[in-house]
Amino acid sequence: MFGEIKISNIDSQKTNNDVLAWFLLILLSFVWGSSFILIKKSLVAFTPTQVGAGRVVISFLAFLPLFVYHFKNIDWKKLVPLFVVGFCGSGAPAFLYAIGQTEIPSGVAGVLNSMTPIFTLLIALAFFKKPLIRNQIIGILIGFAGILVIFFIKEDKSLSFPYLYAFLILLATFFYGISVNTVGYYLQSVRPLLISTVSFVLIGLWVLAYLLSTDFLDRVHTHPEGWNSLAALATLSLIGTFLANILFFKLIQITEAIFSSTVSFIIPFVALIWAYVDGEYLSIFHFVALMLILAGIFMVKYAKK
Repeated sequence: MFGEIKISNIDSQKTNNDVLAWFLLILLSFVWGSSFILIKKSLVAFTPTQVGAGRVVISFLAFLPLFVYHFKNIDWKKLVPLFVVGFCGSGAPAFLYAIGQTEIPSGVAGVLNSMTPIFTLLIALAFFKKPLIRNQIIGILIGFAGILVIFFIKEDKSLSFPYLYAFLILLATFFYGISVNTVGYYLQSVRPLLISTVSFVLIGLWVLAYLLSTDFLDRVHTHPEGWNSLAALATLSLIGTFLANILFFKLIQITEAIFSSTVSFIIPFVALIWAYVDGEYLSIFHFVALMLILAGIFMVKYAKK
């Protein structure tokens, strides 16, 4: 009888975790899918490096009281993986996306962001010795085929495409893959709140020093769109970074790295909706590219041995 009760409790906990995982996945998809249009609005008044730095600094200031409160509970033996998460999961991508979106439309940036699960798998294969399944190889190739489609989409008849800026966004997704695997393999025992708090504090002071050396505050007061851009940046930081990071690390801990990164299934659709509302150029080929990438992710996620 007691064995049955124990098994029932385990099944109930698993069901609750599954429901919570899907809820977090959908919520994060909407929040992060809206990030690209917020970056675009922030770039109206600020330089791309200011947007990247501002995103990190505002989040850092939000986490700072939590860092002081939980200081005694921090496991400093995890310093290196926590720094890796801070740099790869928040610091570097904040700058790379802002710079990339000076030439890449927000909707396209959202589609490129969906490569995160594929890079997550590649990093798991290369550094964490995850066994490879044949269908996952096919999925990776299909995903990269979607990227090639994007590279050949032209808004006009010109032959130019901002490849470098697209690669910057892809590099950001590669960094995300490093961060996701680091949390999944090295920080499973650390509370999500502490992961977010410490990782931001480890990079926040350096980025704050840079931001204060720029004319960021002057632009808020002197640029016609200064306050609007600041509002977009604050929303991006406090909701899209501060709150979303805590929820995402929680998602990783109750599921797995690959499932957590499939938040990228829904993110591009949200990003494309915002892009359409904002009047960006979209063609059928953007959706073809998206379908190829998502098909690749699906095969990576659900591949059978």
